[in-house]
Amino acid sequence: MIFTMEPSPAPYREPLLSPVDRISEILFGLFMALTFTGAVSVAESGKEEIRTMFIAALGCNLAWGLVDAVMYLVRTVTDRGRALTLLHSVRAAPDPEAGRAVIERSFSRVGASLVSSTEVEAIRSRIVAQTTVPARPRLMGKDVLAALSIFLLVVLATFPVVLPFAFMKDVGAAKELSRAIALAMLFLAGLGLGRYAGYGSWKAGLMMVGLGAALVVAITALGG
Repeated sequence: MIFTMEPSPAPYREPLLSPVDRISEILFGLFMALTFTGAVSVAESGKEEIRTMFIAALGCNLAWGLVDAVMYLVRTVTDRGRALTLLHSVRAAPDPEAGRAVIERSFSRVGASLVSSTEVEAIRSRIVAQTTVPARPRLMGKDVLAALSIFLLVVLATFPVVLPFAFMKDVGAAKELSRAIALAMLFLAGLGLGRYAGYGSWKAGLMMVGLGAALVVAITALGG
């Protein structure tokens, strides 16, 4: 929860998307593409079938990339609206005790146990001291760039596992290469998540390979 609307003086520039968001969007696009490449029949697929698969996979990820991007913007403006509602409620509280109660209710159970009453009062004081607070939440240019990044990540994740079918005449070999690329992408994604979380990175990579394979099987079985 963000309690201040004043810009931070620190020179650090927050990335458009967190590592978890970036990897999640790539995996989402990858899983969607794999449901199409996994359905390719080595014995029955010709040029027309491969072309249809390529168009279907790309079209699916274009659509879902757009949906994900739009929902990111919706989620962002909703979160900011909630934060602004909290700010206005604290500033409109009839007394300091009521303001502190508003802040305390906004904390999660874990967060509430980590913050003392003195710290809550310090937060309330900073909120009240704000000279200007926006009346309503707004989207900024960086939010649009983040949404565009989400769209591109989902769409670009289509190509590594689909392109082997476009450049290789042997459908069986293309399918095997596509699977190998998918496994490598899953491992690297798990590696990145493991490092970000502070766990054993290579173990997380192997777990992601297993989880990804299970998810693809489940998505395919459910008609995805």
